[in-house]
Amino acid sequence: MVSQEQRRRQLAREKFLRQQQRRTEARRKARLRNSVIASVLGVVVIGSVALYTTGVLKNDGDKKENASSQVTPSATPTSKAPDPCRKPAAGSAEKLSWKKEPAMSIDTSAKYTLKLATTCGDIGIALKTSAAPHTVNSFDFLAGKGYFDHTKCHRLTTQGIYVLQCGDPQGTGMGGPGYTLPDENLKDKSLKNNTYPAGTVAMANTGQKHTGGSQFFLVYKDSQLPPSYTPFGTIDTAGMKVLNKIAAAGESTGAGDGAPNATVVIDKATVTKS
Repeated sequence: MVSQEQRRRQLAREKFLRQQQRRTEARRKARLRNSVIASVLGVVVIGSVALYTTGVLKNDGDKKENASSQVTPSATPTSKAPDPCRKPAAGSAEKLSWKKEPAMSIDTSAKYTLKLATTCGDIGIALKTSAAPHTVNSFDFLAGKGYFDHTKCHRLTTQGIYVLQCGDPQGTGMGGPGYTLPDENLKDKSLKNNTYPAGTVAMANTGQKHTGGSQFFLVYKDSQLPPSYTPFGTIDTAGMKVLNKIAAAGESTGAGDGAPNATVVIDKATVTKS
């Protein structure tokens, strides 16, 4: 029998990726507001002294959501770990968009590999072509168009589940290629006991069926999640070392869910047929 506590944890995990876009956008707006506030403070008008002060806006809803799935840190870090990654290559992400999913062009009986040449090292991914043909075909198409080049991995989660999320040219968690993909391979034999094992690469979505786009997550430690996110690849040994290096540097909020402290940028993404 599933205990009440186990059920609570399961529901919290199920919320994770559904909430990702809303949380990221809220943080972006908060940063913008705070920068405006900072520019206002300290202004002195000759003839009268007017000090304009304001409190930091807090997203209470976001805090409640985090509390349901994360353990409260015992202390807020006072300093970040050193950035283990190099500077990104020259260039910027292109904001490309298409109205519909690309036509099938891959050989579903062949083997394909996705290589992410990142600022932190190369991550090789063996793609599950026959099990997730729509997803692999889309990655082959997008990589060929340079869609992922110069994009940053915008989210690292270090509590509850353990993933690095990438694939958004906007770098906000809100971007996509303009089309959506069908869910695939949700009965993959690797997904036992509602767990995405370390080394899995899977599609992010909005929490609704068939809403994958270009964003994906790389699992660096076994993570309990419902089988709702298309698993379409497996990270190689060298790539796992890179991923663990990124995870060890932590994330920016100190609460277990934020931008990675490491400068994780995909300089070049390449899909190769073998």
